[in-house]
Amino acid sequence: MSETGFILRAAQQTLNTHGLINHDHPHFADTQGRHDIAAAIFRTVTGTTPHAFTTNADTARLLIETNEPAMTAIRWVSAVLPTQPPHDQDTGLDDHIEHLARWISEPDFYLGRRPNTSDAIGILARAADAADNVTDIPLQRAA
Repeated sequence: MSETGFILRAAQQTLNTHGLINHDHPHFADTQGRHDIAAAIFRTVTGTTPHAFTTNADTARLLIETNEPAMTAIRWVSAVLPTQPPHDQDTGLDDHIEHLARWISEPDFYLGRRPNTSDAIGILARAADAADNVTDIPLQRAA
């Protein structure tokens, strides 16, 4: 099992224990302990959910972006989603954190509804399997 596969499988447990944050919540976590996918991955890597995750989305995002194991896991999740990540014009890079947030907040074409905790756990499993069986994060597929 790869390190990233381990992180993603452990993040499944985080979501199973704490729950997936409501799709319209403005932060990465809430005071009831629920997390979005990126926050669950960060918590898995670091063992903590900083206060900024419930109060300051910009600081929380910076904490996630500067944690390389968390970002690697997030990129794998983004790679297995059935949609393309948004492209950040300022950096010239794909925004994988936003990609995960949009997947949760918008009705999924294939599901016909917004993804729930079980769907998020399933996508983490798919990403973990991919991380374990592929040597590099695949390029995003054409829409």
